[in-house]
Amino acid sequence: MKTWLGSLIIASLVLQSSCVTVRQGTVGVKRRVGKISEKSLAPGARWFNPFTTTVIVVPVRTVNLEVDLALPSKEGLNVNAKISILYHVVESMATEVIGTIGPDYEEIMILPVFRAAAADITAKFMAKDMHTGNRLGIENAIRDRMMEILEERGFVIESVLMKSIQLPPGLYRAIENKLEAEQEAQRMEFVLQKERQEAQRRIIEAEGIRDANRIISEGLTPQILQYKSIEAYRELSTSPNTKILIGGTDQPVILNP
Repeated sequence: MKTWLGSLIIASLVLQSSCVTVRQGTVGVKRRVGKISEKSLAPGARWFNPFTTTVIVVPVRTVNLEVDLALPSKEGLNVNAKISILYHVVESMATEVIGTIGPDYEEIMILPVFRAAAADITAKFMAKDMHTGNRLGIENAIRDRMMEILEERGFVIESVLMKSIQLPPGLYRAIENKLEAEQEAQRMEFVLQKERQEAQRRIIEAEGIRDANRIISEGLTPQILQYKSIEAYRELSTSPNTKILIGGTDQPVILNP
């Protein structure tokens, strides 16, 4: 009875070790007696001989590889950064990746290539550029440099993301001071522009008044002035407050009792 039970347990263990589940987003690479099979295994339950064969499950979906790295800058500073590398293995090249590199391809290929590419690219930029608007350009440049090496080896680098940047002490304040100075300069430029517009408005207004007065003065002939005076005195003569009009001169005199 004990012999039968022991055999059953051994058989169960053998069955469990001879089956592997290849999940969605992965492929299976079969290694038989040290030789890699040319055809990968599609998702599903796969049986194999555990004494001669090993199945290596390779992710072909997007993988997020996070790295903490000190990046050199153009001025010789070290900038600590937390970076995410989004990549995937080309499904049709999964067996080649395992056969030529091995299952530790992250440590053997991706990370060394990333460190070299990142150091080469960031050494061309100032430390402040990694913290400001040039970050996207740096990320794309690192990605492109990695693809030059890794694309033909069966990898696709989707994105390189600089998630956090820790600048050297003192540089943060220097950047803040520069930004504050730029904002103050923009504010002063706005004030000056407003003052220039106001001065221009006053000049235009003065020129308009001057031209209007010139037109009026050119139209006031002696005859018109005499006519206007007559009209004014005529209206005054009808006023209840006007009692005496003394004429006989160019300008009549009006007296109130």
